[in-house]
Amino acid sequence: MFSDVDLVRFAGKEHTPFPDDGSHLIGDFLVTVSSVNAQQVEEWFSRPEVAVNVIAGVRIARPLLDRHNTFEAIQRRARAFEWDMEMQSKANRWVSQQMVGWIEEVHKGLEGLRHNDVGRLLNARHGCSWGLSRVMAVQKGVLLTSDNSFYDEVRRAVGLDSEWAQLYSTAFGVEGPDGRAPSLREQVIAGLRLYAVTAKLLVDVLEAGDAPLVEHTVDLIKTTLGQKQ
Repeated sequence: MFSDVDLVRFAGKEHTPFPDDGSHLIGDFLVTVSSVNAQQVEEWFSRPEVAVNVIAGVRIARPLLDRHNTFEAIQRRARAFEWDMEMQSKANRWVSQQMVGWIEEVHKGLEGLRHNDVGRLLNARHGCSWGLSRVMAVQKGVLLTSDNSFYDEVRRAVGLDSEWAQLYSTAFGVEGPDGRAPSLREQVIAGLRLYAVTAKLLVDVLEAGDAPLVEHTVDLIKTTLGQKQ
C-alpha cells in the first residue's frame, strides 16, 4: 500500500540525468524515475559495490517498453552474472579501503562515549551499522533483492547465530529477545565491537597498507571498552 514505484530509463550513450528524473506523485503513488546510461550499466557488472545493489533487482524487473530489446539483453546478462574470482578480488580491495574509511567514525564513537556527546555517538552509530553492513554485503557478494531486505540477507550471509550477527542487530537498535530496544550508548558500543569482529573476519583480505591502521583501531577499541562500558 505504501510502497513506491521505481522506473528506470535506459538512455544508451546519452548523458544522465534527465529533467524528469526524480520523485513524482501520481494519484496516490510515489513514482521515482531515474535514468542510466551505457557506462553506468557496465559498472553494474564490473564494480562489486554497485553489483550487490543492482543485479538481483534487474533479474526480476519488468520492462514497460523495450523497442530495441535493450533491456532484454541487460536482463539476460544479469541472470547469467556470476560472482567470480575477479569480482571477489575487487570486492576485497574495496572493503579494505572501507575499513580504513570508517576509522574516523570509530574515533567519534570512542570520544562520544567518553563525553556523552550525542552528535559523535550518532555519527559512530551510522558508520558502525550501515557502513559495516555494506562492507560485509560486498565482501560476501550478497546480491540484495531490495533495499528493504539488506538486514536479513546480510545476517544470513555471515551467519544468524554468529557474534557478528548479534552485534549487528544491537548496533542497529533492534529489540532483543526481552523486547527492549538498546540505548544509543549500547548501540554504539555494539557497533565498535562489530568493527573489531569485522576486522577479524577480514584479516586475510586487508591490503598491506590498510592492515596496520585497522589493527591499531581494533586495539584501541578493545583497550577502551575494556576499561569503560
